[in-house]
Amino acid sequence: MILKRLKINTTLGEPTNCYIVVDDISKEAIIIDPAGEVEKINEMLDILQAKLKYIYLTHCHADHTGAVNKLKDKYGGKVLIHRIESENLNNPEITLNYYIGMETINLETDSRIDDEDVIHIGDLEFKVIHTPGHTNGSTSLYCKEEKMVFTGDCLFRGTWGRTDLPTGSLNDIMHSIINRLLILPDDTIVYPGHGKSTRIEEEKPIYLELKQREF
Repeated sequence: MILKRLKINTTLGEPTNCYIVVDDISKEAIIIDPAGEVEKINEMLDILQAKLKYIYLTHCHADHTGAVNKLKDKYGGKVLIHRIESENLNNPEITLNYYIGMETINLETDSRIDDEDVIHIGDLEFKVIHTPGHTNGSTSLYCKEEKMVFTGDCLFRGTWGRTDLPTGSLNDIMHSIINRLLILPDDTIVYPGHGKSTRIEEEKPIYLELKQREF
């Protein structure tokens, strides 16, 4: 397996993590959250000699989707997003293009995914985990074999995603983290939509333990 993280600059100010995962035998690839700067993504795909199979969107916000159409036009690949989130994908009040200051683009999905769906690139298997809270159709993508999960804007290193935006919910995001993500093996690496990676075991104390105060 080949994994590349690209830090994509958008008008939001904070870079979005775009991930490219390639099966090193078949060269089939999945891109997770291509936020923009399509030339940077194109360059990496060409270096890796990747065959783009899927464009996976963890959620519909504009700072995660800006390069989708240009990538699809050049390389093909099916656009995947959760069934609920597909209804939000072209609603500017939810995608927040205007709020972020990004142009509005029309996006079409090729397949609507659901919780526990399984996606393959080459011999790599990924399971869809519905993790609402940041938006109601947010998902994470888990690869058991490689011990990694891509959490979008649900779980970050040391914190969780915003819940004050349209379709967001604090109760939902806490449930998603505690009951859907923290049950993964402790050594699972978390690759979030922004910021540095972490591990499940490093995030558990925030949500599951009451640490004794040090004097």
